[in-house]
Amino acid sequence: MPPKMKQKQSLEETLWEAATALRSSMDAADYKHVVLGLIFLKYVSDTFMVRHDELARLVNDESSDYFMPNEAAKLSVLEDRDEYTAEGVFWIPEGHRWDDLRKAGKQSDIGGRIDTAMDAIERENPSLKGVLPKSFSRQELTPQMLGGLIDVFSRSDLAAEEHKDLDVLGRVYEYFLGRFAGGEGKRGGQYYTPRSVVQLLVEMLQPYHGRVYDPACGSGGMFVQADKFVRAHGGTHADISVYGQESVPTTWRLAKMNLALRGIEANLGPEWGDSFHADKHPDLRADFVIANPPFNQDDWGGQRLANDSRWKYGMPPTGNANFGWIQHMLYHLSPTGTMVTVLANGSLSSQQSGEGEIRKNLVEAELVECIVALPPQLFFGTQIPVCLWFMTKNKAGIPNGAKTRKRVGETLFIDARKNLGYMETRTVRAFNDDDINTIADAYHAWRGTETSDGMPYEDVAGFCRSVPTSEIAEHDYILTPGRYVGAEEVEDDGVPLDEKIARLSAAIRDGFAARSGLEERMRVALEALVVADD
Repeated sequence: MPPKMKQKQSLEETLWEAATALRSSMDAADYKHVVLGLIFLKYVSDTFMVRHDELARLVNDESSDYFMPNEAAKLSVLEDRDEYTAEGVFWIPEGHRWDDLRKAGKQSDIGGRIDTAMDAIERENPSLKGVLPKSFSRQELTPQMLGGLIDVFSRSDLAAEEHKDLDVLGRVYEYFLGRFAGGEGKRGGQYYTPRSVVQLLVEMLQPYHGRVYDPACGSGGMFVQADKFVRAHGGTHADISVYGQESVPTTWRLAKMNLALRGIEANLGPEWGDSFHADKHPDLRADFVIANPPFNQDDWGGQRLANDSRWKYGMPPTGNANFGWIQHMLYHLSPTGTMVTVLANGSLSSQQSGEGEIRKNLVEAELVECIVALPPQLFFGTQIPVCLWFMTKNKAGIPNGAKTRKRVGETLFIDARKNLGYMETRTVRAFNDDDINTIADAYHAWRGTETSDGMPYEDVAGFCRSVPTSEIAEHDYILTPGRYVGAEEVEDDGVPLDEKIARLSAAIRDGFAARSGLEERMRVALEALVVADD
């Protein structure tokens, strides 16, 4: 049998292997900032050089308005800061560009040179102030490690891909984020939501245009996917305005770099901050809110917010922030907006500390549109079962300009736990495109908005059902989808029920008889052993 051919590695996988080979004994959580910082530095330098080369062609083209007759005049254009910033390109000072660092990569002071370059880039580009890592002079970051990483990101195959599409470095950054998060387990899950989960949320939310807000934005993955969605449907970066907030300083910096790599202008506040206690967007009313906040957060300081105006539907318990997050998002949602948040399944049924009353108030206020139960193992480092809450303040109207069915007095329940998703790794599940379309189409068909298959909505036993509020009230406002969607229909095999019962009874009797015979043979064998021993 011929040997099985090894699947060709992607560029991202090749770069990852090369970068991790240089890590030595350094902690992955620290190494992450070193590697991602260098990817960002490579990106801003390369985009600068693309504009630089474009200007070089123009100043030498006699038919161009940029044409310059002498070398000094040409140089003045090539080093004119405004020629770059006017095109949305970060200005990289001379001496601090990637090629300068590559040439010095084997020198003993390379760490200091990188720190100086990061300082200079921040100084020249106010939007990056306080964002870039500047700790490359640490003793554990040897010249061999840093020089090796610079060589990794200077590879000819990466350069060739960049020549075709600079977005490749954005993909590399996102790939590395996911790999680092997977390696960090639960800690990684705090700043990175797996890509297929984000894709599902965005496909269901459909943020074609408007203000998009994430109050727990992590490394910015929700915004990256929202931007991809818009561009995939013929839009541009300008079609959405991005607002976010993140409480962890290092994660806030990762998000700023991630979005800059994608050319996404985002307002993440002047610095990091806690959304509950230091809201950076107090007056924002967003068209779309999308978030994956910490699950069952018990240290959120709710006792200091007892009379907060956001708690319109009830004071969240101080030991669990789930309904604090929901009401914070509703507070920032526009009158015609839609929101989705990932929460632990306990939010669907808990009656503790007033949570049941808050859930009842949300349902009775016609805010809850759809609840989706997700399959297990979708998130790094946690086995907590999770669900999606879709909510709107305009259930009876026309959300976001699209004609929809009026669903007052109804809530859609989707149980996506069965037969959806595949094991991407030994411990982590992911959705493929068909899985995402299956879930999203049920939601959009129910709303009367665009679906991938054009089919009208129908209840599907075991998967989805539109449930009247009166029935939800009968269940004490518990929102667990499995309680409402029923059992999956099984195809009738044509065998009468009494015949099936008789067949099952016979099989059980045969099993008992076989067990009895086995017990007798074992008894005889044991007695024989005793006799032989005597």
